[in-house]
Amino acid sequence: YGEMITSSRRSTVIPCNIAHNKPPIGSKRVGINTSSMFEKGTDVSFVSGRIVKKFSSVSTTQNRDEVVSKKIITEDGSEISSLPRSTDMPTFPKAGIKGLGIVDFLKDKNLFITGATGFLAKVLTEKILRMQPQVGKLFLIIKAENYESAQERLKTEVIYSDLFKCVQETHGKKYEEFMMQKLVPVMGDITRENLGMKPELVEKISKEVDIVLNSAANTTFDERYDVALEINTKGTCRILEFAKGCKKLQLYLHISTAYVNGKRKGRVLEKPFHMGDTIARENTIAEVGQATPLLDIEAEFALANKTLKANSVLINTNVHMNDLGMGKQMVQTMKDLGMERAHTLGWQDTYVFTKAMGEMLVNNSRGDLPVVIVRPSIIESTYSDPFPGWMEGNRMLDPIILYYGKGQLCGFLSDPNGVVDVVPADMVVNATLAAMAKHAGKPGLEVYQVGSSVANPLLFGDLANSVTRHFKEKPYVDNKGNPVKVNRVQLFSEIDDFVTHMWSHVSNMLPDIGSNGSSRSKLMLDKHKRICTKFIEQATYLANIYKPYAFYQG
Repeated sequence: YGEMITSSRRSTVIPCNIAHNKPPIGSKRVGINTSSMFEKGTDVSFVSGRIVKKFSSVSTTQNRDEVVSKKIITEDGSEISSLPRSTDMPTFPKAGIKGLGIVDFLKDKNLFITGATGFLAKVLTEKILRMQPQVGKLFLIIKAENYESAQERLKTEVIYSDLFKCVQETHGKKYEEFMMQKLVPVMGDITRENLGMKPELVEKISKEVDIVLNSAANTTFDERYDVALEINTKGTCRILEFAKGCKKLQLYLHISTAYVNGKRKGRVLEKPFHMGDTIARENTIAEVGQATPLLDIEAEFALANKTLKANSVLINTNVHMNDLGMGKQMVQTMKDLGMERAHTLGWQDTYVFTKAMGEMLVNNSRGDLPVVIVRPSIIESTYSDPFPGWMEGNRMLDPIILYYGKGQLCGFLSDPNGVVDVVPADMVVNATLAAMAKHAGKPGLEVYQVGSSVANPLLFGDLANSVTRHFKEKPYVDNKGNPVKVNRVQLFSEIDDFVTHMWSHVSNMLPDIGSNGSSRSKLMLDKHKRICTKFIEQATYLANIYKPYAFYQG
């Protein structure tokens, strides 16, 4: 049940071996399951307290005790002859694992969960209901126009989701009755005061809730600055204020992201943000010993509002301009503002910047409330619980993998020796529940970073090889029923090289009309060129958005 947190205050180590051959039961996506792509993996290994950076490949059908590598480089640069065998791995006493008592802790507890219809929150809800059916009520904030709509969303997006089929098998004909007893849909909106709830409802719920868990977020990397601030920063503060009003609250648990650490390099410690912190300021102090100005969050709110109003006035006064065109211009202006502010202050994008500011406000306003901040890295499909490979929607890596599998993308911008820190959703949930049981009722702030790069690093080069192997063995089928052939994924360190290669790739796909082509053929060629140009623009945009993560040094 994952009832243990191993924390060195550098990062919470959740060992993650993504290699398995189990079928993608219940996967919502047809034809692709990210977790099942990796038929070879890397063993989780510690050598005399030193973290091994490079591991030998281990087939899932092999006995790991029989596998050794010829050369292994450890973190301090020294070499060892082989990986430790599984019998040499550190073991943890069973009593230590049982000691947290997560199942007992959850009994009769009432939880208030935001972002309830989101990917991670649903995996969390399923785990709680499956492992502790005697939990109290789970109040799920659902954005809807009325209670009936909220209840309908609860049924269609949660209760009858494939994710909950194990719970359904347990309760049989009484499944819906059980779920409706435990799950309480609450019509709300974190962008509004009192979370969009009526005062009498706030009063009623605040008397019952033991745990407030905030899983709501806008995860678009380049979202409009005003929108991202409203949800990821101000929304976080509103949820905290609600939590502080709960009469018997034991814990406020905030789901953030490991990438709030921005452009920090090397070892990234599990430390909270304080008001005024910026990554740029940290780096400047470290490099030249001179501090830059502190971050003023209120000034960021004011800047976003001022820019938004200025653009609104521009739209209203330009009566001769196309409304749709001006609207698009306003959206792009607000997106550019968010990215510019993030880059200036040391973050990769608007998403992680606004999440970091949300953390600052939580730390500043928490008082004596027990608070835990969980920072997962890149969350992907479930590893094993409730079954392997469950996924909903396209996660961070998925669009790139899908484009490649369909023959539309031949490579990407990334460091082949860089680490892509992915962690299965069920392991994030295990860490969250363990932290919940560990720190409930204990005033203070704890931060846990949940990822795989410390214990089981996955290199971009290895990921590329695994993806290539997967689509060669299990190719996509085009609309004519023919398998889509793919070449080996190519990784580029410069955006210009990537764009040049993309043009070469799409040029080979353009129709050959010959020297005597008809005007109709030439029109078709022009159409194909426009489509290709637009696609390359989108691919380039995607590469630039992902670049800070593809070359991450923390």
